[in-house]
Amino acid sequence: MEAYSEDLRKKIVDAVERRGMGQSEAARTFNVSLSSVKRYVRKFRQGRSLSPGKAPGRRPKINEQARKLLEEDLKERPFVILQERCDYLRAVAGLEVSRSVVCRTIKRMDSTRKKGWRVPANATSGSGPPGG
Repeated sequence: MEAYSEDLRKKIVDAVERRGMGQSEAARTFNVSLSSVKRYVRKFRQGRSLSPGKAPGRRPKINEQARKLLEEDLKERPFVILQERCDYLRAVAGLEVSRSVVCRTIKRMDSTRKKGWRVPANATSGSGPPGG
Protein backbone atom coordinates (compact mmCIF):
# COMPACT_ATOMS: atom_id res chain seq x y z
CA MET A 1 0.00 0.00 0.00
CA GLU A 2 1.33 3.39 -0.95
CA ALA A 3 1.15 6.47 1.25
CA TYR A 4 -1.52 9.07 0.57
CA SER A 5 -0.26 12.05 -1.44
CA GLU A 6 0.67 15.27 0.29
CA ASP A 7 -2.02 17.03 -1.77
CA LEU A 8 -4.75 14.76 -0.36
CA ARG A 9 -3.41 15.24 3.15
CA LYS A 10 -3.60 19.03 2.72
CA LYS A 11 -7.19 18.77 1.43
CA ILE A 12 -8.17 16.71 4.47
CA VAL A 13 -6.58 19.18 6.88
CA ASP A 14 -8.15 22.11 5.00
CA ALA A 15 -11.60 20.53 5.26
CA VAL A 16 -11.24 19.99 9.00
CA GLU A 17 -9.40 23.16 10.01
CA ARG A 18 -10.73 25.82 7.64
CA ARG A 19 -14.17 24.55 6.57
CA GLY A 20 -15.11 23.15 9.97
CA MET A 21 -15.83 19.63 8.75
CA GLY A 22 -15.80 16.99 11.48
CA GLN A 23 -12.97 14.46 11.46
CA SER A 24 -15.31 11.50 11.00
CA GLU A 25 -17.05 13.25 8.12
CA ALA A 26 -13.69 14.06 6.51
CA ALA A 27 -12.67 10.41 6.81
CA ARG A 28 -15.84 9.32 5.01
CA THR A 29 -15.63 12.10 2.40
CA PHE A 30 -12.02 11.38 1.46
CA ASN A 31 -12.33 7.61 1.96
CA VAL A 32 -9.48 7.37 4.49
CA SER A 33 -9.39 6.05 8.03
CA LEU A 34 -10.33 8.24 10.96
CA SER A 35 -6.90 7.62 12.52
CA SER A 36 -5.24 9.01 9.38
CA VAL A 37 -7.37 12.18 9.57
CA LYS A 38 -6.48 12.62 13.24
CA ARG A 39 -2.78 12.09 12.50
CA TYR A 40 -2.74 14.66 9.66
CA VAL A 41 -4.62 17.25 11.73
CA ARG A 42 -2.28 16.67 14.70
CA LYS A 43 0.79 17.08 12.47
CA PHE A 44 -0.66 20.29 11.00
CA ARG A 45 -1.41 21.74 14.46
CA GLN A 46 2.13 20.91 15.62
CA GLY A 47 3.54 22.69 12.56
CA ARG A 48 5.06 19.50 11.15
CA SER A 49 5.22 18.55 7.49
CA LEU A 50 2.33 16.60 5.99
CA SER A 51 4.56 14.87 3.45
CA PRO A 52 4.78 11.07 3.65
CA GLY A 53 7.68 9.72 5.65
CA LYS A 54 10.26 7.19 4.62
CA ALA A 55 8.92 3.70 4.01
CA PRO A 56 9.62 1.31 6.90
CA GLY A 57 11.93 -1.66 6.67
CA ARG A 58 15.46 -2.30 5.53
CA ARG A 59 16.82 -1.47 2.13
CA PRO A 60 17.42 -4.57 0.02
CA LYS A 61 20.96 -5.90 0.20
CA ILE A 62 20.94 -6.66 -3.51
CA ASN A 63 20.21 -3.47 -5.44
CA GLU A 64 18.65 -3.27 -8.91
CA GLN A 65 22.00 -3.41 -10.72
CA ALA A 66 23.12 -6.51 -8.81
CA ARG A 67 19.73 -8.13 -9.37
CA LYS A 68 20.11 -7.68 -13.13
CA LEU A 69 23.62 -9.18 -12.97
CA LEU A 70 22.24 -12.13 -11.03
CA GLU A 71 19.44 -12.58 -13.55
CA GLU A 72 21.94 -12.64 -16.44
CA ASP A 73 24.13 -15.09 -14.52
CA LEU A 74 21.13 -17.39 -14.00
CA LYS A 75 20.53 -17.47 -17.75
CA GLU A 76 24.18 -18.03 -18.64
CA ARG A 77 25.00 -20.53 -15.88
CA PRO A 78 21.78 -22.18 -14.68
CA PHE A 79 23.44 -25.02 -12.71
CA VAL A 80 25.87 -23.00 -10.57
CA ILE A 81 25.60 -23.39 -6.79
CA LEU A 82 24.65 -20.48 -4.53
CA GLN A 83 28.15 -19.96 -3.14
CA GLU A 84 29.48 -19.46 -6.68
CA ARG A 85 26.76 -16.87 -7.29
CA CYS A 86 27.85 -15.07 -4.10
CA ASP A 87 31.44 -15.13 -5.33
CA TYR A 88 30.29 -13.82 -8.72
CA LEU A 89 28.45 -10.87 -7.13
CA ARG A 90 31.48 -10.11 -4.96
CA ALA A 91 33.81 -10.12 -7.99
CA VAL A 92 31.57 -8.23 -10.43
CA ALA A 93 29.55 -5.86 -8.23
CA GLY A 94 31.74 -5.70 -5.12
CA LEU A 95 28.74 -6.90 -3.11
CA GLU A 96 29.26 -9.15 -0.09
CA VAL A 97 26.07 -11.16 0.41
CA SER A 98 25.21 -14.50 1.98
CA ARG A 99 23.84 -17.57 0.23
CA SER A 100 20.51 -16.95 1.96
CA VAL A 101 20.22 -13.47 0.44
CA VAL A 102 21.01 -14.83 -3.03
CA CYS A 103 18.51 -17.66 -2.55
CA ARG A 104 15.73 -15.28 -1.49
CA THR A 105 16.50 -12.92 -4.37
CA ILE A 106 16.34 -15.78 -6.87
CA LYS A 107 13.03 -16.87 -5.36
CA ARG A 108 11.63 -13.33 -5.69
CA MET A 109 12.64 -13.34 -9.36
CA ASP A 110 10.32 -16.37 -9.82
CA SER A 111 13.23 -18.59 -10.67
CA THR A 112 14.23 -21.83 -9.03
CA ARG A 113 17.49 -23.59 -8.35
CA LYS A 114 16.15 -26.90 -9.56
CA LYS A 115 18.03 -28.78 -12.22
CA GLY A 116 16.89 -28.37 -15.79
CA TRP A 117 14.26 -30.66 -17.28
CA ARG A 118 16.87 -32.47 -19.36
CA VAL A 119 19.11 -33.38 -16.42
CA PRO A 120 17.69 -35.89 -13.92
CA ALA A 121 18.51 -35.16 -10.28
CA ASN A 122 19.96 -38.66 -9.82
CA ALA A 123 19.93 -42.15 -11.34
CA THR A 124 16.71 -43.19 -9.60
CA SER A 125 14.64 -40.21 -10.72
CA GLY A 126 13.04 -40.38 -14.06
CA SER A 127 9.76 -40.04 -15.82
CA GLY A 128 8.91 -43.73 -15.82
CA PRO A 129 6.27 -45.34 -13.64
CA PRO A 130 7.24 -46.12 -10.04
CA GLY A 131 8.55 -49.62 -9.50
CA GLY A 132 8.95 -50.16 -13.21
